[in-house]
Amino acid sequence: MMLTAESVDRIREAATKYPQVRSAILPALTIAYRQIGHLNEDIYDEIAEVLSVPSGEIAEAASFYTMFPKKPVGKYLIQVCHNISCALLGAESLIAYLEQKLGVQVGETTPDNLFTIVRVECLGSCATAPMMQINHDYYENLTRKRVDAIIEQLRSESRAGGKQ
Repeated sequence: MMLTAESVDRIREAATKYPQVRSAILPALTIAYRQIGHLNEDIYDEIAEVLSVPSGEIAEAASFYTMFPKKPVGKYLIQVCHNISCALLGAESLIAYLEQKLGVQVGETTPDNLFTIVRVECLGSCATAPMMQINHDYYENLTRKRVDAIIEQLRSESRAGGKQ
């Protein structure tokens, strides 16, 4: 059992808010992701048992959303949007810069397990492109200078034992 009793209780509580229990799949995935940091088949099975729905339906929902990593990631999951608005305003250059700065390629985690870079289709913030999401926070109107400041801030917070 990977889910804590608290997470199971939160999933059950979420399910009471919807007329159809299947509507609680996305909140359940979010609760599990925030507890564990990634999702996998074992977690799908646990959620399925809690919600009394087939595990395949949980897996289908999880596979659709890029915000749920399917394997362990670094402390800071950097999701860089590369859809049309971000692409037109330098997303590919930003991704290349992050790869160079962190010394890893898209899909990889830094050796210190701090940063994982992934490319995502759309984060829904086209007016503030280029942008990226790190864990639950959006960073918008990015420049290389701003990326440098963000990465340094996160490294400082990590050294201090701060923000997840």
